[in-house]
Amino acid sequence: MMKKTVIALYIVVVAVLAAATIVEKYQGTTFVSEHIYGAWWFSALWALLTAVAVFYFVRRRVRRPSVVVLHLSFVVILAGALLTHLTSRQGIVHLRKGQLTNVYLTSDLQEHALPFGISLLRFEVRYHEGTQAPSDYVSDILLDADAHGGGTKATVSMNSIVSHRGVRLYQSSFDEDLQGSILAMNSDPWGIPVTYLGYALLFVALVWMLVDPRGAYRQLLRRTATCALLCAVYGHTMATDAMKPEGTSPRVLPQETAERFCRLFVVYNDRVCPMQTYALDFTKKLCGKRSYGEYSASQVLTGFIFFYEDWTREPVIKIKGSEMKVRLQLPDHAAFNSFFGPQGYQLGPYLADKDMAKIDERVSIIMELHQGTPLKLFPYSDKGRITWYAPTSTLPETMDSEHQRYMREVFSRLNGEIQAGHYQRANEYLDKMLEYQQTFGGSSLPSTTRVQAERIYNKIPFATILFMVCLTLGILSFLLLIFRSSWYERHGKLVALVLLMLCFLALTFCLSLRWTITGHIPMANGYETMLFLAWGIMLLAMLGSRRFPILLTFGLLLAGFFLLVSHISQMDPQITHLMPVLNSPLLTLHVSIIMTAFALLALTFIASLTALFLRQQRQQLHLLGQLMLFPALTCLGFGIFIGAIWANISWGTYWSWDPKETWALITFMVYAAPAHRSFSPLAPRPATMRYHVYMTLAFLTILMTYFGVNYFLGGMHSYA
Repeated sequence: MMKKTVIALYIVVVAVLAAATIVEKYQGTTFVSEHIYGAWWFSALWALLTAVAVFYFVRRRVRRPSVVVLHLSFVVILAGALLTHLTSRQGIVHLRKGQLTNVYLTSDLQEHALPFGISLLRFEVRYHEGTQAPSDYVSDILLDADAHGGGTKATVSMNSIVSHRGVRLYQSSFDEDLQGSILAMNSDPWGIPVTYLGYALLFVALVWMLVDPRGAYRQLLRRTATCALLCAVYGHTMATDAMKPEGTSPRVLPQETAERFCRLFVVYNDRVCPMQTYALDFTKKLCGKRSYGEYSASQVLTGFIFFYEDWTREPVIKIKGSEMKVRLQLPDHAAFNSFFGPQGYQLGPYLADKDMAKIDERVSIIMELHQGTPLKLFPYSDKGRITWYAPTSTLPETMDSEHQRYMREVFSRLNGEIQAGHYQRANEYLDKMLEYQQTFGGSSLPSTTRVQAERIYNKIPFATILFMVCLTLGILSFLLLIFRSSWYERHGKLVALVLLMLCFLALTFCLSLRWTITGHIPMANGYETMLFLAWGIMLLAMLGSRRFPILLTFGLLLAGFFLLVSHISQMDPQITHLMPVLNSPLLTLHVSIIMTAFALLALTFIASLTALFLRQQRQQLHLLGQLMLFPALTCLGFGIFIGAIWANISWGTYWSWDPKETWALITFMVYAAPAHRSFSPLAPRPATMRYHVYMTLAFLTILMTYFGVNYFLGGMHSYA
């Protein structure tokens, strides 16, 4: 009876957490904070679950130290959360330059006294060199400030807090005139130490769970038998027909001249990068692919720049199928000019439609290019700060006449040589422009290594090629597994291992290129984490293939699936600067460990899904799933609570009940259930089938955590 009570309360808590994220979507964060997460009954529900679970735990006389410490850690974490809820103080401190402040404002707009005075000396937004992309927000303040300007100097910035007299200050926001700064304030002297003690116990217990000689995982390893399954695949490439331009071909630059133009640097996505990157994104946005017929992205971009009239008649704009497309009788590919007629802009009345708005975006980028706005090609240093200007930019009055004349005239002269067909002279102009950029671009220019890495990355569509290869090989391997091919039995493992290793090396090279280009580990957005997840799955599949050869098939299938998701979803592959709040070493730990957990759980999913169709392998796949489950829980626990520590360091609260945090906790709780004895590999055969059904459905929580939050629920974590 007690066991059923614990399970029932456990299910209720999970259901309440899931429901709260849906309610937040429609009622707002303030509503759920007041009526659910901050309500007395929510705390009482957690307390009741804890009390009943502890009573059941004691009644069963559990004595294994690793198990005791693991469950004790959660009790300590919840106790810390309760102390934080009851004793902590949070608010904001609004500072204006030169003004003394000794109060903070709470969420109910009540003022409370601080134990010391603060005044703002200076607030500064720091930018990445040569761009308008913020790299940090910095407040220089005086602590224990008095009316005479006395006090102790301190600096608060993103991921760099100040602690003073039991109060922690975090950079939160700032005033538009840059004369004021808003700091988050937090005082939690009792809750944080207890919570961190709980985290420490949890981290120790999760590792202990894996290495404990008497623990369930070590017993599982001793009982593991090698699967007799082998994987075999052969590959073929998939190709798409090139889109052929219709009618008279537009004028284009020779490939050599177009490539020279795209060797120039430009400010794009708030970073200085090769023009080649802008050309690829420009072409992909218009055409839906990296080229237009026989013309490269460099030729498409320069075509619109230098032969505008020709290219506005070309059907380069891809029109996706929709009801509005049929209603307006739009073709699959339309020309820029076709959207303008005697009645003006034809899409104007239909911009409320999502598909028409996307077409309007493609039309707009052509108009912006024609106006010259994106072509920020000319660097200029003024008072030590380098700014890049387009030929049509408003130039500062302080700029000397020689630079002004060059920026205004060089593009016209280049265009004149191109229109006259003097491409050799045009090449010389482009070389001189590159020299100008290298002379005056200074520290805003990327290093030679970064430039070379970006050009290589731009030339090879890694994700597109790898998703086609991995998915095709994975499907073929799975079919050979199902039909028990004799060739598969003899040669499949070696062939699959070699092919998976080649894909792994290619994806490793891709990620290393992005890392070199950005200067930070490539896990800062949804696209990059999808690539990393595929990379992790490949690595785990290769490492475990000696004991479980079927993992090679699973690795190809899952890696192909996640690469496909990165290719076709709404994730943006464009390379941008890291947001200041993400510029922390804890980001690397948090995201990489979480992605490793997801990779392991994805393998448990495919193992259980396969077991539903392969009855004779059901027990072995059950064993494989359990072998992946325990390390996955360890990684997920580490990842979630390292994220909590990062949040506490960055903005003063280790748990905000953000939808992503909540669904990560739900995922942890859902997958923790089959790690208990009632789901052990020693269970009777019918329970094994129940295990596979459960693990297949449990994967829905991961899909919700990653995709559902990003594209449906939103929240602080929706960028990834």
